[in-house]
Amino acid sequence: MEVNCAGCAGCCIDWRALSSSDIDHERRGPREPLDDAYNLVPLTRDDVRAFVEAGLGDAMTPRLWEDEEGVEIDGTTLAAVGEKPAFFVGLRKPPKPVGPFDQPPNWLPTCAFLDPTTLQCRIHGSETYPQECAEYPGHNLALEAETECERVESAFGGERLLDGEVPEGLTGLLLGPGALGQKVFVHPEPDELEGVIERLREGRATDADRAEFVAWASASAPGTTSHSDDVYERTRTRVLETASWVGESIDEWEANAGSDPEPTLVEVIEERRGAPSTPGWSDASNG
Repeated sequence: MEVNCAGCAGCCIDWRALSSSDIDHERRGPREPLDDAYNLVPLTRDDVRAFVEAGLGDAMTPRLWEDEEGVEIDGTTLAAVGEKPAFFVGLRKPPKPVGPFDQPPNWLPTCAFLDPTTLQCRIHGSETYPQECAEYPGHNLALEAETECERVESAFGGERLLDGEVPEGLTGLLLGPGALGQKVFVHPEPDELEGVIERLREGRATDADRAEFVAWASASAPGTTSHSDDVYERTRTRVLETASWVGESIDEWEANAGSDPEPTLVEVIEERRGAPSTPGWSDASNG
């Protein structure tokens, strides 16, 4: 699978504000996400645990969906499995000053791990690099679904998806019952979510709200709706005690959003906090 990623990062950035196209593929069908994130990467349980172990538990956030046949909390009927709210865990997307597709810099929701100057992932190829990212856009190709590469081509021209063949050895394409406890998780205590759902809908989630879902995802048993209470308690405590370069940078990006969109802000906001560097495109292949 060959893709041309230089100057793009379309799968890591919510670039819809730069285009006149009506693109909202995540809000089609019967279940609409509560959040407004674009291209939220669904992490596996192993991904979640790896981030927590690496001291990056504050980089993650949950996604829940509306579903008329689900369970009602805070006036919202949520998608559920056996009356237990279902959710993904993804990576947070703070506003960053980025200029993809040869556009001038703009404040756009951007993956917490994307360097806004090189438009490269800071954890690419590392032990915490998510499985979904590593195999993208392979899952889309396998499902015969439009890729972000193709959406970028339609909106801005150029060639991004250079090879449309489904790659061999895909491992993260978890569907149906096989996704339960591995990519689709459930919260076992709906009564504890009073107030939380309203904050998630309004984009006001707290550190404690996010830690709650990260902990239950980490504590999930693959193929079931069961959990380990001990793992939950340990993980929740660890995430609440986490203060990584990611979490601290997100707070500052949000505070600076709306100012002059200068990508070199990254030097102050991320790099001085210890963010890993990226090689730059002169030393990297496309893909």
